[in-house]
Amino acid sequence: MIEESFFKQYVPNFAKFEQYGFVLQSGKYVFKTCFFQKQFEAVLEISKQGTVQGKVFDLANNEEYSPLHIESWQGSFVNEVRSAYTEILLDIRDTCFTRNYFIFAQSNRIVRLIQEKYADEPLFLWEKYPNYGVFKNPDTNKWYAAILNIDYSKIDKAKAGEIEIIDIKADKKDVQELLQQDGFYPAYHMNKKSWLTVILNDSLSDSALMELIDKSHVLAR
Repeated sequence: MIEESFFKQYVPNFAKFEQYGFVLQSGKYVFKTCFFQKQFEAVLEISKQGTVQGKVFDLANNEEYSPLHIESWQGSFVNEVRSAYTEILLDIRDTCFTRNYFIFAQSNRIVRLIQEKYADEPLFLWEKYPNYGVFKNPDTNKWYAAILNIDYSKIDKAKAGEIEIIDIKADKKDVQELLQQDGFYPAYHMNKKSWLTVILNDSLSDSALMELIDKSHVLAR
């Protein structure tokens, strides 16, 4: 869906909604606007959890314009309408939402903890992998953590679906011991002798992760 892709890594700033024109109705924030020379009406509904749903109505017959949300439906007219609609979505996103660096809740909590302790920001180094964020020790320019979004099957062939992981450095003598614990995996795309992977799905607490990140930070000196 168009809306899901546009708002995937964004969280709402509800304080800005009323000024923008949203109205709270039945527990959801609703925004309506006509566009494309007033031939269409966009109706956006945003839940208090930040889920965005959108519909577009053809005002000539007061029916939902379904081609807009069918990706395979192409053509100059539908593409023009789709482009005009995405401009509305972009303006709402840029005005009323705040961007998260990553997709999942624990990933963003860990980023905030790193920022608070080390004042380091994730570095996005690869155009091909725009959601891969690396943390470097600024004194040595060495990595001490990397947050990546991958398919679960990359680290566990029995599972599938998008996840986010963190790669962290550890003492070589500790790696094998940690791999015996739930939630730890051999390092993804890193040296498996001195790095580990942890899934950012709350299988390990934030405090436990930060202890590991602190040790990794020391090893990156």
